[in-house]
Formats: sequence, C-alpha cells, structure tokens
Amino acid sequence: MDEAEPVITSGALGTDPGIRHAFFTRQGGVSEGLFASLNCGFGSGDEPQQVAANREIAMARLGETADRLVTVRQIHSARVVVVERPWCREESPTADGLVTAIPGIALGVLAADCAPILFYDPVARVIGAAHGGWRGALGGVVDATIARMAELGAERPHIRAAIGPCIARRSYEVGPEFPQPFVTEDPGNIRFFAPAPGPGRFLFDLGGYIAHRLARAGITTVEVAPHDTVAEEERFFSYRRARLRGEPCYGLGLSAIVIKE
Repeated sequence: MDEAEPVITSGALGTDPGIRHAFFTRQGGVSEGLFASLNCGFGSGDEPQQVAANREIAMARLGETADRLVTVRQIHSARVVVVERPWCREESPTADGLVTAIPGIALGVLAADCAPILFYDPVARVIGAAHGGWRGALGGVVDATIARMAELGAERPHIRAAIGPCIARRSYEVGPEFPQPFVTEDPGNIRFFAPAPGPGRFLFDLGGYIAHRLARAGITTVEVAPHDTVAEEERFFSYRRARLRGEPCYGLGLSAIVIKE
C-alpha cells in the first residue's frame, strides 16, 4: 500500500493505468471538530455543505467531479447493485456493494472501522466496491460483489482486490458469543479469533477474515492495508474509538474506484 498523503493506494490495483482508486484518509478536507477533516458521510451529523465540499475534494484527486461519485445507503448486508448511471443522494438504494463496467462512474463506500474493499478485472474492465462490516462479510458481501461483477463479464482469475484500512485485531475486542456464527459457517474460522485479556473475550481479525473469503471465492491477487483505524487517530475515523470516548458523532472515510474514460 502506498503511504502518500492524504490517500492510500494499493499496488494490487494501482499498476494498471485504466483505473484510478483511493482509500482516503481523514486528512485534507474542510470539516471541523469530531468530523475533521475529510468527512464524506452525509449521514454522520456533519453539515451537508461540508460533506459535499469534501466529496468534491476527494473526487478531484481522482480526476472526477462529485456528481460522478455513486454511494449507497449501507445496511451491513450482502446486497450488491449494478450501477449504470450516477444517481443523486436521494435516489441511493440500500446496499453494501456496487459494480460497474461504465467508465467515468466512481464507485464509493464509506467506513469508520469496517473494511472498504475495492475490486478490478483489468481484462473485462469491470470494477467493484464493497463495505465489509462483520455482518456483511459473514453474510457474503464479497461473494455477492464478485458474482455481480461476473454478470458484467468479469472472471475470477482476473479479479484483483484490495482491502483498505479497517479496525485491526488488536483493537477489535468482542464478546464470548461473537465467534459462534463464524465457526458455524466454517470451523476453520476460529483462527481469526485470539484470546483477549478479559475472561471469555476475543480479538477478531476482520481484514484477515475478508482476505480469506476473497481467496475462498477464487481471487488470487489480494492486498490488505496494514493499518488500524482505531489506533491511528490522525489518519482515520473510527466508530469504536468514538464510542469508547462517549463522543456522540464520528466521521466517515471514503474509498473509491473509477474506470478512466
């Protein structure tokens, strides 16, 4: 992963001149206070005009305008939509993944500890973006995104994937009931849990689990960002950090990918 500020890029995706992509940090925007500074989430509680300005800043770095950015109302699901045209905010469907083969449409996902996942098939020139919270990851958002890409002509051996900055295992403490659905789905998933200091508690490796789901789905080129959104406060927004501090609001970071026209 490229460490250039204020964006992070993936070598798994960035070697091809046919796309632009970025995992944006929280730096370089206009928002203030708890939302400082590149908050791109309209539902965060930030001033809408500040969020709109931040989206313009982000898209300018990808060589696009904000009206070419497409996001969805994320619900921690495995629902994925095919994007054929940009839509306005009010038209955003509920989903957690997007795919397209149309140049000039930027697919975006928002996160503050969940894992943003960007996909690209350089042969079919099909892209995807997914929001990987634990529910969506367990429910199959990775597999659903790949399946929708295949509908547009993508093939699994050609698809590359990059998992952006998310909460790291050392910061993701969960209760004793949390591992069971994962172990029920696949007993081998127990390896993504490590003992936590508290009795009966665990530390969950979200990025590692999503990488496993990608590999299991037949994706051989996968890169995982070596970051912890909870610990790296200067660079990333974090839902968990905000809740531990009792803060009422938190910003949302944007990750986006676009096929160049």
